[in-house]
Amino acid sequence: MLPESSAANKATAYEAATAFLGEWGPFQRRVFFLLSLSVVPIGLTAFSIVFLADTPDHRCALPAHLNLSAAWRNSSIPLEEDANRDGALVPSKCSRYKVENLLNYSERGLLPGADVNLSNVPKEGCLDGWEFDHSVYTSTIVSEWNLVCDESWKRPLTSSIFFCGVFTGSLISGQLSDRFGRKIVMFATIALQAVSKFIQVFSPSWIVFCALYFIVGMGQISNYIVAFVLGMEVLGPRTRTLFSTAAVSLFFGLGYMLLPLIAFFITDWRMLLLALMLPSCLCMPLWWFIPESPRWLLSQGRTEEAEAILRNAADMNNIEPPTVIFSSLQNRVKAKKRRPCNICDLLRSPNIRWISITLWVIWNTITIAYFALSLNTANLNGNPYFNCFLSALMEMPAYVLSWVMFRWCSRRLSVFSSLSSGGLFLLIIHLVPAHLTALSITFEMLGKFAVSTAFAVVYAYTAELYPTVLRNTAIGTCSTASRIGSIIAPYFIYLRTYSVSLPYILMGSLTAVAGLLSLLLPESFGMPLPDTISHMQQFPGCCQTTSNSKDEEKAGEQRSQVKRSRPQINQQL
Repeated sequence: MLPESSAANKATAYEAATAFLGEWGPFQRRVFFLLSLSVVPIGLTAFSIVFLADTPDHRCALPAHLNLSAAWRNSSIPLEEDANRDGALVPSKCSRYKVENLLNYSERGLLPGADVNLSNVPKEGCLDGWEFDHSVYTSTIVSEWNLVCDESWKRPLTSSIFFCGVFTGSLISGQLSDRFGRKIVMFATIALQAVSKFIQVFSPSWIVFCALYFIVGMGQISNYIVAFVLGMEVLGPRTRTLFSTAAVSLFFGLGYMLLPLIAFFITDWRMLLLALMLPSCLCMPLWWFIPESPRWLLSQGRTEEAEAILRNAADMNNIEPPTVIFSSLQNRVKAKKRRPCNICDLLRSPNIRWISITLWVIWNTITIAYFALSLNTANLNGNPYFNCFLSALMEMPAYVLSWVMFRWCSRRLSVFSSLSSGGLFLLIIHLVPAHLTALSITFEMLGKFAVSTAFAVVYAYTAELYPTVLRNTAIGTCSTASRIGSIIAPYFIYLRTYSVSLPYILMGSLTAVAGLLSLLLPESFGMPLPDTISHMQQFPGCCQTTSNSKDEEKAGEQRSQVKRSRPQINQQL
């Protein structure tokens, strides 16, 4: 029987049994690039709300047949101070002078400013709707359904509803793929995204749009999580590191970079949604080229199916496979039908409970900073398309750096250094004078660079910490916990209404604290990918399970075995 993994032998029984495949043959290259390619549509959709729900310049509309002189028509909108423009006077977006008064002054031949003090003219709301500027966008959902002024609260809520869908998808995707398989859940969620986006194009109201946007978010994160875990489980140790830290993130960033380019040429929100749907449809044929995870099949006792996939991989790599691939594992795997894992398993023992709660806090903080900075590009000075492209571009070197750090550096120090530097950059922004907008944008982009690096590292770090039977559930629940941050991230941006620097102070402080917390996690650098909880306990910085917790876990295992009338197994799962 193959020995269980330890720090000494640096290989799990599964990895030893599949070592004959090598690391970078045609099979691994195909899985590597196709799984990475399936992430591109997610990058396209993730921040599409920046353009779908951007607020064009607008002002109150006047009645179509109002007989006003040119002077009074040009002076019908009062001037107000704009906090985002250093208090400069700009036309009001939500009020106008009372039409009855303007008509009276115009008929009497009075001139604004000269004969009438405008500060004494009463104001009213935009009773006849708004006039939107169409120089940047033909239409957005804001101009379509007048989501401005008293209805402006709907705009951040739209983003929050999307992230509520992401929250729900994170909650269920891990357990669904642990129960039904990685591949079927991955392609089911790709199809769900495509269908939902197509129907969303024909949304008759804001409520229908949001309901469908919720479903899109649910499918998107499920697709990402399952594709990520599938690659982690199919690829070898060295290729896995490149895939988890750089490839998936770079292809996501590629989709993100393509978003402003597509939006630049398609300025109508309905047509933009239709364009963003097509890449998801193009990913569906990948079903015939991406295999199920042999690790997952083996964990379900489906040894023959796992061996069949590996034999096909060996044929593709021109390698002669062993007669029996899992000779040392087959009998043991057949003897045990593992119970489905759920969130309770992440809280069962003190060690796993501490790791899980700490990771939930770190993930939550990273998503607040990451999504708030990404969604904030529309509020920065300059061209919104260029700002979005620049924000996406900053992620590319960040993901390359995350791979370098993950390849040669301590996991804890990688997360700590990226989070602490990101917090520092964000805290510096409020010290920059208001007129130095280029400098403040520079620090914001550096903050985005650091937070993106942390995001890529912590994703792969989490996958390394948990065993196979818990890995997808663990990543799913971490992603779920983090979605609280993404749900409230749009409202961090809204804090600009009260103070332009307040969002950066809060994000910087939270990010720095999360960096300190990361130092309390176990170190997985140089350790094999764990298959069981006992493997996980061997990580440096992770205390060995106490006898009480072992007894508790064993009792829980026995209870689940009795319910299923299965023979008792000796290895802890």
